[in-house]
Amino acid sequence: MVEEPHRPSLLERLTQWLHHEPENREELITILHQALDKNLLDTDALSMMEGVLGVADLQVRDVMIPRAQIDVIDVNDTPEAIIDRLIETTHSRFPAIDGDKDRVIGILLAKDMLRYKPGEPFPVRDILRPAIFVPEAKRLNVLLREFRSNRNHMAIVVDEYGGVSGLVTIEDVLEQIVGDIEDEFDFDETEDNIVAEAAGRYRVKATTELDDFNQILGSHLHAQGIDTIGGLILTHFGRLPKRGEQITIDGWNFRILRSDSRRLHLVSVGRLPSSTPLSDHQ
Repeated sequence: MVEEPHRPSLLERLTQWLHHEPENREELITILHQALDKNLLDTDALSMMEGVLGVADLQVRDVMIPRAQIDVIDVNDTPEAIIDRLIETTHSRFPAIDGDKDRVIGILLAKDMLRYKPGEPFPVRDILRPAIFVPEAKRLNVLLREFRSNRNHMAIVVDEYGGVSGLVTIEDVLEQIVGDIEDEFDFDETEDNIVAEAAGRYRVKATTELDDFNQILGSHLHAQGIDTIGGLILTHFGRLPKRGEQITIDGWNFRILRSDSRRLHLVSVGRLPSSTPLSDHQ
């Protein structure tokens, strides 16, 4: 039986090619790019390696879902209302609150609601899983290690005063390594948050600060405790809107361009005539 010739692994090929070991991260990245030029790596592998290296420089606050965009269930609601909420949002896990977003008492797995039988008592509190709380400043590489060792998929993010400031999932961390799936509405992260389009409209990232939006477009949008355009829109909708939905706020029309099951990403904005009704949505 003829043995197949040994094929060197990627690590072996890189080791053979290197003339010296890198002294720091910058040298390592340079070497990886040189390896790409010599076809020792493909672009996807290089991108993921750079993502792995970058995760150590990021904190939870850099990737978390903001408080205003978190979908929760309230244990004080009826099981029927909770099930309607599950169907509406299509998540597999939900922070469970007791009347207020600062009172997270556990995590509800949607599959656990399959035990519910209409007409019978169903203590939702008894099926909750423990909630994990992490500070905004926790490093992503540390969080990923904890997710793997504890087999958790979700953590509640708290600020320095103990209030809930966001939510982070293992998918949010992994996206920093494998990257996001782009669509026709994505634009360069290095560009401004507000991009002019035709007919007096603008493409605006949901994370754009309200103060920046007002200063650039000459508007006067404001909401108590809200810092971003996305937060303002969510407050007026009262829920996470879907792509194509529109709302008018103080004479400005917002059309949702990109929104997934967890957060709002991108909107199209245009000023309307003064005669247009305010705060309507469809």
